[in-house]
Amino acid sequence: MLDIFKAVIIGIVEGLTEFLPISSTGHIDLVSQVVKINQNADFMAMFEYVIQFGAILAVILLYFNKLNPFNFKQTKQARQSIWVLWFKVIVAVLPSVVIGLPLNDWMDAHLHTPQVVATTLIIYGILFIVIENAFRDKAPKITKLADLSFQTALFIGLFQALSIIPGTSRSGATILGAILLGTSRYVATEFSFFLAIPTMIGVSILKIGKYMLNGNSFSGEQWAILATGMIVSFIVAVISIKWLLKFVQTHDFKPFGWYRIALGIVVLLVLFL
Repeated sequence: MLDIFKAVIIGIVEGLTEFLPISSTGHIDLVSQVVKINQNADFMAMFEYVIQFGAILAVILLYFNKLNPFNFKQTKQARQSIWVLWFKVIVAVLPSVVIGLPLNDWMDAHLHTPQVVATTLIIYGILFIVIENAFRDKAPKITKLADLSFQTALFIGLFQALSIIPGTSRSGATILGAILLGTSRYVATEFSFFLAIPTMIGVSILKIGKYMLNGNSFSGEQWAILATGMIVSFIVAVISIKWLLKFVQTHDFKPFGWYRIALGIVVLLVLFL
């Protein structure tokens, strides 16, 4: 029962941080240093990624009508627009597949440390503040998802590939990249949500497959831990997504930058002391 409670805590952290540009993986890595689930290392390496699938289901639920090209209640033109959006998402995911997939195991083995997480939290926190200040008086060129070109989608995908480094934040990298490429904060945020769907489904399949290929199987307790984490992350992510969409309509991302810097400094101080 204690491990189930710990899975609830990690699920809350995942749901809160998956779509905010503050790094869900970094936060889970840090929280897992304190809230240690009593399972083997292979299970935990898989759990910390697959739990994100619950948060992805939140996007699918909230955007089901907007992302469903088989909804024949919509006009033919609307369905075609959805297909085009999906093709843009696929194009944007390609850099993560080409760059991230070959480096995944190496990153897991060498860079999942508090020092790396703290450093990337600070670096990208500074970037958020600098970029927001630089673009403060510039009107975005792209204010609708339909205006997002395939080329821009590909470049946003290149920024997403940077998130293979723990502490970077997949949403943070894509949002920063999208703003640099001229999108509005709202478009950058929504496109980041949509990129998460194939990206995290693919990562979940990869991690479960690796777990099974290493000769592991799931016990009843492990199924319960994994399901608990995903359900909690799903519920919390629904709330987090709705809040973020309202926030970006009237605010910039600098508060997240300051939060990242503060958290990174605290982690480095704790490590130093």
